[in-house]
Amino acid sequence: MKKIRSTTIISARRGGKVAIGGDGQVSLGDTVLKSSARKIRELMNGKVLVGFAGATADAFTLLERFEEKLGEYPNNVRRAAIEMAKLWRTDRVLRHLESMMIVVDRDYSLILGGSGDVIESDDDILAIGSGGQFATAAARALMRHTALDAEQIVRESLKIAGEICVYTNDQIIVQTLGE
Repeated sequence: MKKIRSTTIISARRGGKVAIGGDGQVSLGDTVLKSSARKIRELMNGKVLVGFAGATADAFTLLERFEEKLGEYPNNVRRAAIEMAKLWRTDRVLRHLESMMIVVDRDYSLILGGSGDVIESDDDILAIGSGGQFATAAARALMRHTALDAEQIVRESLKIAGEICVYTNDQIIVQTLGE
């Protein structure tokens, strides 16, 4: 079976707001299977937003487990993320799942990966997926040279990534938290 390539997820934080967005494309090899997939989810009654890239079934399994960790540590996203990363790395089944997540709340923006990674950004920008590097470059330029807010930066970065990355399209969903 061919490797599924899909998505660009990016998050930016500016002016008391955090935004996370993703495109809608899911590809199998050189074929677009779906153009309107929704890759951003709300957890904890909308207090936490999660974007995922990678195998969809794997991502949903990881989202369920992360939601359980949020239940154990309801006011501490960072701790829930660390505990999730530990579980992901050590569980015999979970460690084989191929997906990554960006998790944001009012205070933290984190990337979670299967090798036990919990990464915070130095510049309030995080991106994963096929077009992640393109979206990151665009967001950094927009942060440095414009007064756009977090939502606008995410939206414009995804548009730029979609113009460069064949696994990213212009069906963009952006959600925000904050003021």
